[in-house]
Amino acid sequence: MRFRRRFWDPDGTRYGLPTYPWQLAPEGLATRRQLRSSSLRPGGQEPVAQVMWQSRRVVRVAYLYRTDLALPVRPMTVPKYRALAAAMLARRTCPICRVDRGYVVSVRLGMCVPCADAPPMYSAA
Repeated sequence: MRFRRRFWDPDGTRYGLPTYPWQLAPEGLATRRQLRSSSLRPGGQEPVAQVMWQSRRVVRVAYLYRTDLALPVRPMTVPKYRALAAAMLARRTCPICRVDRGYVVSVRLGMCVPCADAPPMYSAA
């Protein structure tokens, strides 16, 4: 496997944090997304290392957290679920016709597609 030598800094002298190339991080470290897929969260801990890789012309960074210090994800409570459902309903409701369209109403249009395509109610004549 080939990797970029400039991203190999396991003692953290160059970047301040121990840095590893893509897919070469040591066991016991995970990104936020990897923690989330295991139903864990960082739990307030600071990143202990980072993974760096080059994507096209941009250098990207993902912070790594210790999995042994990660905490379980907080369960969704009924009030949180209701608040999330209300927020999603508000995003799906057209402010002009007040109909739940079943999809998120475009912020650019500011209304649903049928309202945007409808002829104006009044003319400037």
